[in-house]
Amino acid sequence: MPQIKAAVCRQFGAPLSIETINLAAPEMGEVEVTLKACAICHSDISYIDGAWGGTLPAVYGHEAAGHVTAIGNGVRGVAVGDPVVVTLIRSCGTCPSCAGGKPVACESDMASGPLTGENGEALEQAMNTGGFAEKVVVDQSQVVKLSDGIAMDVASLLACGVITGVGAVVNAAALRAGQDVVVIGAGGVGLNAIQGARIAGARRIIAVDMSEEKLAIAREFGATDGVLATEDKPWRLAKTAMGRGADAVFVTVGAIPAYDTAPQYLANGGKVIMVGMPHSGAMSSYEPVMLAATGQGMIGSKMGDVVIARDIPWMVDLYAQGRLKLDELISGRWPLEQINEAIADTKTGSAKRNVIVFD
Repeated sequence: MPQIKAAVCRQFGAPLSIETINLAAPEMGEVEVTLKACAICHSDISYIDGAWGGTLPAVYGHEAAGHVTAIGNGVRGVAVGDPVVVTLIRSCGTCPSCAGGKPVACESDMASGPLTGENGEALEQAMNTGGFAEKVVVDQSQVVKLSDGIAMDVASLLACGVITGVGAVVNAAALRAGQDVVVIGAGGVGLNAIQGARIAGARRIIAVDMSEEKLAIAREFGATDGVLATEDKPWRLAKTAMGRGADAVFVTVGAIPAYDTAPQYLANGGKVIMVGMPHSGAMSSYEPVMLAATGQGMIGSKMGDVVIARDIPWMVDLYAQGRLKLDELISGRWPLEQINEAIADTKTGSAKRNVIVFD
């Protein structure tokens, strides 16, 4: 059984430890990928800090890219040597959700356990991936073959943050050209929601954030206007900029105040798209009569409701054409040994995406 280096979480809220662990060979339908990059998502940090519970010890990390180095029996569509994106979206293909075109909501329990510690203890392959490691073994449904022209650090962003933001716009909201959009939160996912709105042809794209610096970055990614969330009743400023309410409001942060105020930005018939993930137990409140009287709605969007075999190649092509910004999303590149420093930097809120890179 091959041994690899990985960042292991043994206690919620504590620094990760760099350890040598065991990785099982790929079994039926599985693929081994030697990673070149794994981006740090805020979801990883929330799990590491214990916000949503989970099993420990665990290896987190789920925005990964690398090259296939082994395949199990029955694998189709990829071969040894292929560059791939590795996502957390593990789908059986046959349950009602998968068969209905919603693989992100797969109802089957496809958990696997390829990781063990040096002493044989079980390690949780968190978020179906365990990407803070030199190699992963995942189900073939989780990988998408890439063209040779895209760098691995850039490609890793397509595993979660980009597809979640862009997908929330084009899939969950089904935004039409000429509609107006508000994006609350101009972090990694928010910037990609802004890009998705630009690509979809939105008329006005209003970014809302606590920081003028982030609003400036949002404009670089396609926002037409910026509103500070610290303003008194910021939805009024957003509506002034649009001349009306928004057709879609994307909440891309897990902050409860953002959820509480999101409906205030809506036009009649508009929708709040819930993307950001608050901590377990956090509650938000609404006045339902207002939603009912104005025909407004609220829907959740998991991973942008993507079909990765369809959507990731499309986004790679947009990137190749210069229509989707990816390089600009990377704030820093860090070796695995400095993952705790990279996480701390991400927590400051100034980073768009920090990426762990492997030799």
